[in-house]
Amino acid sequence: KVVTIAKSKKFRDNHGKVLLEGHRLIKDALEAGAVPQTLFFSTVGHLKELPEAEIKRASLIKVKFEDIKIWSDLVTPQGLLGIFSKPDHAKMSYPTAQLTNSLPLLLICDNIRDPGNLGTILRSAAGAGCEKVLITKGCVDPWEPKVLRAGMGAHFRLPIVANLDWESVPSNLPAGTQVCVADNKDPGAPAETTSVPRGAGRAGSAPGSAKAPVKSRPEAAPEHEDEEEAADVPELATRCYYEDWARTPVAVVVGGETHGLSADALHLAASTGGKRLVIPVVPGVDSLNAAIAAAIVLFEGKRQLLRRHKQEDDRQKVPVAG
Repeated sequence: KVVTIAKSKKFRDNHGKVLLEGHRLIKDALEAGAVPQTLFFSTVGHLKELPEAEIKRASLIKVKFEDIKIWSDLVTPQGLLGIFSKPDHAKMSYPTAQLTNSLPLLLICDNIRDPGNLGTILRSAAGAGCEKVLITKGCVDPWEPKVLRAGMGAHFRLPIVANLDWESVPSNLPAGTQVCVADNKDPGAPAETTSVPRGAGRAGSAPGSAKAPVKSRPEAAPEHEDEEEAADVPELATRCYYEDWARTPVAVVVGGETHGLSADALHLAASTGGKRLVIPVVPGVDSLNAAIAAAIVLFEGKRQLLRRHKQEDDRQKVPVAG
């Protein structure tokens, strides 16, 4: 009963607890400093693979493997589950390799509702060396079991700040951060063939050209609320994702595939002089999956930042004449 309840968002929110499953995820959590409350295991051997000093802090309960199979969300249960205090990113100890490879690159998730997508996005953010991930209200809970599975340990490799309203996003960004938004719309596409892009590219509007206002709408008659929202959408300079845009520090907003980018995200980008980053796709192909779009833009941002750092290092090494 406890495990079943622990899977619910209500339990996570009301009690400040999360449910973790599997050796890899639980070990990563313990090494990062997450506090275990209860560990359920089917054999003592499962505990031997975990840090002894850390598991002594938890209540250890031996149960039948058949019970864990019933509770488990994994295709192949591993016989180990744990209830932890919900991790506080400010108190976590992230892996040294992650910290030394961290870049002034941040990710902001906007309307990401699919658990698998969010988990995959977090995994890509960790792989790209993002400094931090901000998850706004309206996104799926990052501590949901499906997100944890897809994240493959990313939750314990970099700071994740969740449930943010847009007013508090700027205070979670380094000073001088330029905010860019990921898009899927080719700036050279004719206006009459332009539709509202979905996924990373949907922002409630889409430019028909690089100079077109982002408030242009599809031909289908929108609802009244959508019209009002579109009228309030700011214009953003448009660039292909592979062009020069990543300047220190920079944050990228990725929107969900159904609701897309919010007007708040576009206003934040506009207020920082940010860009609309376009991922061109072949005409007739729908927008990219949000997780794929995030990976493309983040790793391109990483490439640009590393190149810029190398250029700066090379300039410093040039001997001064005389």
